[in-house]
Amino acid sequence: MITTVTLNVAIDKSYVIDELKKGEVMRVRTCSKTPGGKGLNVARVINLCGEEVVATGFIGGYSGAYIESLLQEQGITYDFTRTTSETRTCINVLDSEGNSTEFLEPGEPVTQSELNDFLDKFTQMITESDVITISGSVPKGIDTDIYARLVSMVKAKGKKVILDSSGDLLKEGIKACPTMIKPNRDEMQALLNCPIDNWDELINSAKKLQNTGIEYVVVSLGVDGALVVTKDAVYHGKPPRIQPVNTVGSGDSMVAAFAVGLTRGYSIEKLLRYAIAVSTANTLTMTTGSFKVEDMKELYDQVSIISL
Repeated sequence: MITTVTLNVAIDKSYVIDELKKGEVMRVRTCSKTPGGKGLNVARVINLCGEEVVATGFIGGYSGAYIESLLQEQGITYDFTRTTSETRTCINVLDSEGNSTEFLEPGEPVTQSELNDFLDKFTQMITESDVITISGSVPKGIDTDIYARLVSMVKAKGKKVILDSSGDLLKEGIKACPTMIKPNRDEMQALLNCPIDNWDELINSAKKLQNTGIEYVVVSLGVDGALVVTKDAVYHGKPPRIQPVNTVGSGDSMVAAFAVGLTRGYSIEKLLRYAIAVSTANTLTMTTGSFKVEDMKELYDQVSIISL
């Protein structure tokens, strides 16, 4: 089983409009609502990949109850810690030219008692899991070392853990040496406090992070795919050129696919090819953190994998 952790759950709303104009009334052509927060995107994709998954984190209020109902409709198992505060809502506005503008609400405060309840629950869930993913931001009231604490708890029980976050949460989290991280170029520059101006510097920077004890350093490269650095190998995986519909959730889809591949024991090359195929397939649907299996299968053989 794979467990996904989303401490800052949200209702994700996607608005499709003709053109975003400042200071004017915007008429929405279509609107979709999905259970959001990066970890729930991960859970949804894992479910589509055919693996057993359970989603955990914090939810509260009417919004939290609505998210649970949506997850039930999607057949995704969940075990959340409830809060007295209301779960947030985030909005993604997509215009006719494919531009994406996101409005991300902060999470409402979590109390120490609620955090303790979650940690007790999480301890048991680790025992029942093969891989744990930890994604995204955190609500108010939670210290930036929380992900380092969670990673340490997972590793203490000998399980694999993927951390996908940014800023101080990622900087603190990597001190516990998760199994895998997925920074982009900007996040790597912030972690190492140095510029990355070319391909060689990118690889060397990823190697520096890997040498700290992180088994897989996956560098997200957008349309250029991803770079994977391990102790013994460096691989670049590149997707075919496509016309994307909605790129939001592609990084989460990649994390989900890596979690699935680690659970299945894939080789590094197969792991990378599968992750890029799933991530690219996500861009062909309007729904955030979703893909069609037939799209993924068609893309799979078109992904190029190069050993560096």
